[in-house]
Formats: sequence, structure tokens, C-alpha cells
Amino acid sequence: MLWTHAIEDSHRRGEPVVLVTVTAVRGHAPQAPGAKLVVSRSTTWGTVGGGNLEATAIDRARELLLDADPAAQVSSLHAELNEHAENTHGTQCCGGTVDLLLEVLPAPAAVAIFGMGHVGVELARLLSRHPLRLHLIDSREQLLQDAGAELRDPPVADLVWHHSPVPEVTLGELPHGCHVLIMTHDHAEDAALCDAALRCGHLASIGMIGSSAKHRRFQQRLREEGHSEQQIDRIRTPIGDPQIAGKAPAIVAFSVASELLVHILAKNPAEGRVR
Repeated sequence: MLWTHAIEDSHRRGEPVVLVTVTAVRGHAPQAPGAKLVVSRSTTWGTVGGGNLEATAIDRARELLLDADPAAQVSSLHAELNEHAENTHGTQCCGGTVDLLLEVLPAPAAVAIFGMGHVGVELARLLSRHPLRLHLIDSREQLLQDAGAELRDPPVADLVWHHSPVPEVTLGELPHGCHVLIMTHDHAEDAALCDAALRCGHLASIGMIGSSAKHRRFQQRLREEGHSEQQIDRIRTPIGDPQIAGKAPAIVAFSVASELLVHILAKNPAEGRVR
């Protein structure tokens, strides 16, 4: 597996990683400049030399992942590889020195749009221009194909398409911290998605398009399904910036995108940086 694939695998699960790179070597060392190690909270891939050097780098990387603001973290580490150097994980006697660069690579924010109708497609078009992992889901295969044709321009976002006759099954495939937006063509489908989403413990937020009357009906149905008031309150509806008025699909989509991006950027400032 390439180191880029290791990062991609972790990001697909919504997990940040630290990329550790050997930047300089003087004298004898186990790895040359450019060697890489990918560290997640639970696993590693690759090597920067093993022994105390690598174990110390992993410890430092996981400290960065626990930081309150990991998106802004870049750190360096200098190691002496001789019997006189201080160490925690054993002695390395190569005789040289190694410099490491540690970079936190946060997982891109994930958004799932359930429903590729008029508003869903307009919303996907707007969000695809941002560095997100964008999941696009519909029970109607033709609608997904049509949406794919409309999103021909190369996106900034990583688009993940899901054709699912039972869309709520897809909720379990979404990464940790995903923001879910429900806007299907069928209110029964919306209701099933709301019920299933409230039973998931890994979602960041749940929003549903619709009127306050629809919301009240859904609240009663969710109570009957056994959800508490606190759980039901997790579903935001109506969604969108209330200052942006209008019912045209493009305007509704702009309103929803504006509200969502403000929320994402407040939680993850690095998502707003130019890359």
C-alpha cells in the first residue's frame, strides 16, 4: 500500500492522521530522507527507522492528534542515534542524527445528501466546490445518473455516489462526524431516514428539508418510535439560513449550503484555507 493510500483509507473513515517524514540525516541512520510513516490514533503504516526513533515519533504524533486544534499542528523532532542519547523505547546505536517533520492531516469534513432532486443537485453543485467528502445518495438510479451528468466539472470535493433502494442502510457506511441532509422525494423515506439517523451514534448533525408542519408530524412519529425529546431535537428542520428567502431550488440550496459551511468552518477552521 502506498502512503497516500494509507492516508486516504483513514480519511475515508473520518479519521485524522499524522504524516511523519524524515527530512534530514547526518551520519548513519536506518532510513534516508523522504521516508514516511503514517500514524492514526490506532494504527501505523510505513517506517522512519524503527526502534526508539519511530516509537518516539508515534508517541508525539498521537499527542498531536489529541490536541484541541489538530488542524493547525506541525511539529519537528530531532533524534540522536547513539548510546548516550536519552530514550524511552530502547537504545539505537547507528551513530547518526535524524530530523523528522510531523504534519497533522485532518480528515475533510463529510456531508451526505439524501435525495438527488432539484434542490439536492443544486446543493451538490455548490458543495462540490469545497474540500469535502461528499456522499450523494438516492433510491432512484436514474436520478443519480442525471446528477452525475450535471456535475461534469471536475469537483474539489471527493464525490461518493450511493444508489440504495433502502437509503437508510447507507447511514452505516458514512464516516464518523458526517453531516446528514435529508431531502428525498418521499416523506416516508425521509421519516425512515430520520428514525435510522437518530439510532446512529457517529453522525455530526442531521438536517431535513421541509415545513414546520412536516416537522411536527415527524416529531410525533419519532416519539411513537421510542425516541426521546432530546434525541428528536437533534434533527434540524427547516434547514438553511433564514435570512436567505426564496423557494427556487438554487436559492434553497444556497441557503442550506451557507448555513452548513458556516457550521463546518466554525468546527474545522482548516477547511477554509486555500490548499
